[in-house]
Amino acid sequence: MKIMKFGGTSVGNPDRMRSIIPLINGDEKVIVVLSALSGTTNSLVEISDLLYAGNTGEASRKNEALRAKYYKVVEDLYSSAEYKKKGHELINSHFDYINGFINHTFGKQHEKAILAQGELISTALFHNLLSENQIPSVLLPALNFMRIDKEGEPDSFYIEENFKRELALHPDEKIIITQGFICRNAYGEIDNLKRGGSDYTASLLGAAVNASEIEIWTDINGFHNNDPRFVEKTTVIRELSFDEAAELAYFGAKILHPSSVNPAREKNIPVRLKNTMDPADEGTLITSNFILRDYKAVAAKDGISVLRIKSARMLMAYGFLRKVFEIFEAYKTPIDMITTSEVAVSITIDNPAYIEQIAHDLRELGTVEIEQNQTIICIVGDFRTERTGSAPEIFEALNTIPLKMISYGGSPYSISLLIDTKDKIEALNLLNKFLFNL
Repeated sequence: MKIMKFGGTSVGNPDRMRSIIPLINGDEKVIVVLSALSGTTNSLVEISDLLYAGNTGEASRKNEALRAKYYKVVEDLYSSAEYKKKGHELINSHFDYINGFINHTFGKQHEKAILAQGELISTALFHNLLSENQIPSVLLPALNFMRIDKEGEPDSFYIEENFKRELALHPDEKIIITQGFICRNAYGEIDNLKRGGSDYTASLLGAAVNASEIEIWTDINGFHNNDPRFVEKTTVIRELSFDEAAELAYFGAKILHPSSVNPAREKNIPVRLKNTMDPADEGTLITSNFILRDYKAVAAKDGISVLRIKSARMLMAYGFLRKVFEIFEAYKTPIDMITTSEVAVSITIDNPAYIEQIAHDLRELGTVEIEQNQTIICIVGDFRTERTGSAPEIFEALNTIPLKMISYGGSPYSISLLIDTKDKIEALNLLNKFLFNL
């Protein structure tokens, strides 16, 4: 059994939806995980933001504009009057549901219910498309088996037990369709796995059924050795280890959700990244195997803030860092990088929601400086501590770029650097030139 996840651009229009039919309609049983059509989630976020602001008129107009867009999708997607009618009825039911929130009190749970409509629509449209083409399939609602706990983390035991129960009801079906991204929370309310969560859904379901492979289909031929949006002449990396892929995904490679590596790694299930616009290309294969190379890839993560805490009390004092970490834990704010000296510690975060409160509490321990608009550059390669002469090209490449922090030794497969975001594009291109001779 194989998992095949298709992102928003892969189902972004009727032609692309039709193009994935031959990819899933083979001999092997497949579980097809679909995202919302490209741009839909952003539109639903806009509608929700307008409802939060009390701008019901504009929210209604946005809702009707999105409804009209989907009417056109239905007209182009189906060839028969019967399925066009079904499609219009489907679209109306979902957008009428959204309209129901417009003149009522609006809160966080209502927003999550609205955001779920994108995946519910895309999967239903695709299921009907297969039916029109007389291809048997079954649509399993993710809300029946995808659940997160009180901490917002996937409840793996619940997911596995309930997904297997749902599958057992359809033992002869070769094509199983379900939604990515959406789930229920510990209280049974509609929730989600955050942006990019469809990858996470695919990996969690793959782990639940011990799939033969998890395929993530996007609009690019796998992981590139640098960011093709800012750097010319990047190349596709054909093989990565789970650890290397996790580093690249966490530090900015947009092709894969950072959390999606873990479930596959725990069950040792290969993950393959493929391009729906170029299905013949082999893509990138992610496994437990390591192919050591000086430098494999570079990724960049924007939106970073750095907090620098300086205190004479830190000198030779045990317990100081524990107090620092407890403050970040209290505000549920993860740390990306950390460096220390005798009397100072620098910490980076990518979620500034509570940065002022964190800084206020840290001032009980010493002086605090905040610097924003920072970027972490992550270089993945062979950085084992027993090696000599590793990484000289990195510092030669970035000789003209001010380096704010350096993190080395935490992982044998990566080194991370903090720079001003304004220097990011120059840094990526310099690294491409010095590390990959491109």
